[in-house]
Amino acid sequence: MSKKIICLFDVDGTLTEPRQPINPQIEKFLLETVKKEFDIAIVGGSDLSKIQEQLDGKNLFEKYKYVFAENGLIAFKDGKALPSQSIQDMLGEDNLQDFLNFVLRYISELKLPFKRGTFVEFRTGMMNISPVGRNCSKKEREQFYEYDNEHHIREKFIQALKKEFPDLALAYSIGGQISFDVFPIGWDKTYCLRHIQGYDEIHFFGDKTVEGGNDHEIYESNFTIGHRVTCPKDTVNQLKILMTLVKENREKEQLSVSMHCA
Repeated sequence: MSKKIICLFDVDGTLTEPRQPINPQIEKFLLETVKKEFDIAIVGGSDLSKIQEQLDGKNLFEKYKYVFAENGLIAFKDGKALPSQSIQDMLGEDNLQDFLNFVLRYISELKLPFKRGTFVEFRTGMMNISPVGRNCSKKEREQFYEYDNEHHIREKFIQALKKEFPDLALAYSIGGQISFDVFPIGWDKTYCLRHIQGYDEIHFFGDKTVEGGNDHEIYESNFTIGHRVTCPKDTVNQLKILMTLVKENREKEQLSVSMHCA
């Protein structure tokens, strides 16, 4: 009997370039080739509106079996919303305001090559913090990313937060080019797995899989088979390899069954 398989994809750096729309050829391959073999699902750290922008949001819920925004705190199966939780309920308003006040003070004292607007984006299950500001242009995103690789701005910011708030049970995850996510421990991308049921194998594809990256926990999870990718083109190549392997295994199973019956 063939295994029931679902492929679960990160968005930025896996299906799309960071914060860019999906390439039509990538989407066509997913919907016309991969979807014939496996169920497909997406999990992003961004809010639902950003994911819809990137993945050509028309009929998004018809394209993907599951849609997980904010690591799965916002979740849909076959277009129907699943239960969610909020970070303010988890932390409490006093702790939340203390945390945000520290973040804003820290950013105000940072000297960077440039700063833009929207330094904190408050989401349902997490906070997204950008030292440089989410309103920067594509070129500025790339410039900050290079600067951060050299000066470790986000990494130092996270260390300062861990030192200041050791008792809040928060996790920190660097993703994309300009920001990092903050969420209660356990609310990383593995959160979405509690919604996925009825599969023999869950194959996860992500690019930020090293420790500290926002794909690390789900990539390493015992409930997934992890695939580390470098870009959308690499995702396609690895999917082709997976489909070939699955096809070969099915043929071997069929041959074994027919020989047994004979």
